[in-house]
Amino acid sequence: MSDAIESRLKELGIVLPQAAAPAANYVPYVISGNLLYLSGQLPMENGKLGVTGLLGKDVDVAGGQRAAELCAINILAQAKAALDGDLGRIKRIIKLNGFVASVPEFVEQHLVINGASNLLANVLGDAGKHARAAVGMAALPLNAAVEIDAIMEIA
Repeated sequence: MSDAIESRLKELGIVLPQAAAPAANYVPYVISGNLLYLSGQLPMENGKLGVTGLLGKDVDVAGGQRAAELCAINILAQAKAALDGDLGRIKRIIKLNGFVASVPEFVEQHLVINGASNLLANVLGDAGKHARAAVGMAALPLNAAVEIDAIMEIA
């Protein structure tokens, strides 16, 4: 399945970056039994934040969806690092928690996090479909527009 996932990434024009090092005192992932817990991923692109600011003020829904896509790409990069390069060990994405930096009046966090949900379903098929939360936040680390963490079942 790993080859199928790598082929699908290539088909979609997605290149996984090197997994980012933690920005503070935490580990990027924890494996416990058959579960992989991934720390929150920011919308990093080419080594820097790709989308910053508040939804509803600095960033529109499409920009937020792009930020969520970048977070999902970084989730896959961290998973690949955690699984010794073998994305085929992912049995399914169990849950995403999506955090959207937004003004109080912004109420489309669910549409923003669709960027990540759609990308993961496109890459992993049914295994990429998941439960999730999409919540608004006053601010996120480094002025990121979106942060997403994940729980995966692994083989």
